[in-house]
Amino acid sequence: MRFGKVNRFVAQFARQSVVNEHSLAASDVKAAPSLVPKHGPGAGSTGSKFFSTLALLGAGASGLLSCAAVSYADEAEHGLDSPSYPWPHKGILSSYDHASIRRGHQVYTQVCASCHSMSLISYRDLVGVAYTEEETKAMAAEIEVARHNGQNYVFALLTGYRDPPAGVTIREGLHYNPYFPGGAIAMPKMLNDGAVEYEDGTPATEAQMGKDVVSFLSWAAEPEMEERKLMGFKWIFVLSLALLQAGYYRRLRWSVLKSRKLVLDVVN
Repeated sequence: MRFGKVNRFVAQFARQSVVNEHSLAASDVKAAPSLVPKHGPGAGSTGSKFFSTLALLGAGASGLLSCAAVSYADEAEHGLDSPSYPWPHKGILSSYDHASIRRGHQVYTQVCASCHSMSLISYRDLVGVAYTEEETKAMAAEIEVARHNGQNYVFALLTGYRDPPAGVTIREGLHYNPYFPGGAIAMPKMLNDGAVEYEDGTPATEAQMGKDVVSFLSWAAEPEMEERKLMGFKWIFVLSLALLQAGYYRRLRWSVLKSRKLVLDVVN
């Protein structure tokens, strides 16, 4: 808004300068016609040149302020460009600072990991980089798996809501589910018959929806599973043929050389 007001002021001043220029030129012609050359430009004077120059300067200032306003708006929307810092590992022959990597891992685990997870690195990748093998094993031993038997647990949890048995009291706001540790879970029952209308017309029963969502989550965890299994089957098939061929050559081809006997007949 500040740059816009300045631009409007400069533009208005430039237009007023042009109007004053023409008015002054006209008054000069009327007041002193004998001083104006008969064959020269009608309104040429020192004052008109001054106002023309001032108008050009005003237009230039307006353009500069407009560019500044656009740059200011872009910075407000996208933020400032990050400066270029002298990272020690950016050189052609430079390497990472392993002590800094170790400290950075400590910062990540204590500050960042609660909101930002890393799924493309394993603890074994840290061996020889920031930690020793013993230190890495100690860190990995502290990790607690959220739930064992994941697929079966998710399906049982989603379809395991029921009324609490006699003698079991559930606090208000909690729901009884024997598959959840403690038996009381805050999440209400989400899968009810007919809650979803399938595009292919499949009946949306509780068990069907539980099966389908577990299938989707399993695929999201291992999208390459089918390709991995197919590749494994191909390798097993090829290696089986190679094993049969190796057994054939060992038994029938090389057995002649392996089991042959050399008899030396010494003639006196």
